[in-house]
Amino acid sequence: MELTAFWRWWIAGTTSHLGSAVGGLALPLTALVVLHASAFEMGLITAAGYLAYLLISLPAGVIVQRMPLRGMQVALDLIRALAIASVPLAWWYDTLTVAQLVVVALVVSFANVLFDVANQTFLPEIVPAAQLQARNSLTSGTHAAAQLGGPSLGGLAVQLLGAVPTLLVDAVSYLVSAVLLRTLPARRVQRPDERPPMVTMIREGWHYVLRHPIIGPAMWDATATNFVNGAMLALFPFYLFRELHASPLLVGVLIAADGLGTLIGAALTTRFTDRFGTARGLIIAAFVGVVGALIIPLGTGNAAYVAFAVGNLIFAGSTVVLSVTTRTYRMLASPPELLSRVIATVKFVSWGAIPLGGLLAGVLAGPLGARTTLLIFGALTVLSPIIYLSTPIRRLRDLPLDTAPKAAEARV
Repeated sequence: MELTAFWRWWIAGTTSHLGSAVGGLALPLTALVVLHASAFEMGLITAAGYLAYLLISLPAGVIVQRMPLRGMQVALDLIRALAIASVPLAWWYDTLTVAQLVVVALVVSFANVLFDVANQTFLPEIVPAAQLQARNSLTSGTHAAAQLGGPSLGGLAVQLLGAVPTLLVDAVSYLVSAVLLRTLPARRVQRPDERPPMVTMIREGWHYVLRHPIIGPAMWDATATNFVNGAMLALFPFYLFRELHASPLLVGVLIAADGLGTLIGAALTTRFTDRFGTARGLIIAAFVGVVGALIIPLGTGNAAYVAFAVGNLIFAGSTVVLSVTTRTYRMLASPPELLSRVIATVKFVSWGAIPLGGLLAGVLAGPLGARTTLLIFGALTVLSPIIYLSTPIRRLRDLPLDTAPKAAEARV
């Protein structure tokens, strides 16, 4: 029963991730090719796609804890499908604008926040603790495979069909996900006699994360990394298409190097952390990520394409090692009643950095150019290993599970 539920959950996520990877290329190419968007407008679209992490991540943890998750997730899939489908519809009637793309990205981002918190909260309910690392690696690996195949398929589809019609693939993937999730058993909401105010529940999760000697620093490291990721999301299509003059198909292939790096990293994470330890593995992966980020914008001509692909692969591989290791640790170390709020707090801070990075990159790329801006953000990745080296994690081989703050401390 549990295994069946997991695989249906996994297939639903894989389907929507593949569609999102296709749409993730088609949307910026729609802005660039159809609407001739500037670097600043690309930054706005990217920022809108992640702004919800700043606005509703904290209450999302409480909402997920209180609501029937199956119905909520199905509804969120349907909302995302309708939002994406509105773009081809507006294009058909010749009313599509950059402003609509910003609004669509914003709607999808709000749905993504609630959906992602619910999904991560649900996983420990259907997977034994001993299998969480392997299942997290599997989901990261399949997400990586979608990132690997999705942009390439998206680039081919854009080349053959055009950017806007390709977005229909993303809309359909959300519909398929909704149908699959609808088959999962309903998860009943526990209704305590006394329900604490939302602010109190948010504060409890917030204090738990900030006072945890492992989860707290890991959150700040993810924040630094995601700030750079925001710049990359905003500038990669612009840099490849406008400055390196790559075709839509080549843009998709080069961006797919991210998926290949993520796939390799996910496949090797458990073996890597078994060999070096989970704590040491975080520090090593953080240093490797710096190297990858600095390689991405180097070179000219064909050498620039090679540097972009290699640097993207290295940076993505290191990032997924950090992500899988810290995500698994959060699931194991957090009290079950706090897990959704811990996840929401981490997402609020770390994913909230993505729109800020994307917006700043869009502002800087205008006067400086995308290549120089990417070099500046690449240099900022040095913050990642510095954060870990400034904490007790530097003296550990593995991340301990007995360092949680006391429940009373978390409620202060």
